[in-house]
Amino acid sequence: MVTKHTVYLGLGSNIGHRQRNLRRAIAQIKKLIGEVDRQSTFIVTEPWGYESPNSYVNACVRVLTELTPRQLLETTQAIERNMGRTTHTVKDYETGIMLYSDRPIDIDILLYDDLTIDEPDLKIPHPLMKERDFVMTPLREIL
Repeated sequence: MVTKHTVYLGLGSNIGHRQRNLRRAIAQIKKLIGEVDRQSTFIVTEPWGYESPNSYVNACVRVLTELTPRQLLETTQAIERNMGRTTHTVKDYETGIMLYSDRPIDIDILLYDDLTIDEPDLKIPHPLMKERDFVMTPLREIL
């Protein structure tokens, strides 16, 4: 018997056709990750953690998947790359400040079943989600 895991993903886009980018990412999630059985409405928000003239469109989805957390991370990153994302958030080691940038798509793993994972490149639950209204508002909608 195949085990289905319940995963919550946060999505955001602030470059190009933002709503179309989210719809395209959700279609790729359905194709490569699993059944999207809940989807929030799209909300428009201001950038968080950096300044940009480009506002975001954000949403959350609940997905039923057979992927492991590591496979899920690799697949979400592949979707981002395939949709044109070239930069990722990095930490400035001199200041300790996270450096964010505009992006056509961002897919964050928020929750994976009841797991807690703390690896350098994979942290579940997402460590900053409770500080971000652009995550919590659509997440509450589908919980």
